[in-house]
Amino acid sequence: MTPDREAVGTLLRHVLELLDGDVAAVYRDAGLPDYRPRFSPPVRALVAAGPMSIRDLAAAVGVTHSAASQTVAQMSRAGLVTLTPGTDARQRIVTLTDRARELLPTIEAEWAATTAAMRELDAELPMPLADLLTAVAAALRERPFRERIRAHA
Repeated sequence: MTPDREAVGTLLRHVLELLDGDVAAVYRDAGLPDYRPRFSPPVRALVAAGPMSIRDLAAAVGVTHSAASQTVAQMSRAGLVTLTPGTDARQRIVTLTDRARELLPTIEAEWAATTAAMRELDAELPMPLADLLTAVAAALRERPFRERIRAHA
């Protein structure tokens, strides 16, 4: 069942559930039941740049510090990262574990397959989904939705 077109937030969450749910199923099928799709961007950032603070990881992935901290906590519980103190008491450095490094071939293969599947889906859409979402984000940074709502209230 597809949510009401007017309930855009519900529709966005529904699409995200469809996409992420199937990516999670691919990981389960590959024998990684505790690996979540949201782990791949931080894993890829840590592979590319090495250990980094949660703040730097958030910037590298393009999420808030809070979102990165929550994801890192989940990754730590799954045995994929370790956390060590940084240069001050508030900073924590995130490092991939040996287990995460062992899983890299599977993670990279899934990333490549997901990218190819997304290209296939994009070909069926009026415009690539990432282009649309990037344009929406830019428009909302330019004029927040709150302002738009107030103008019509």
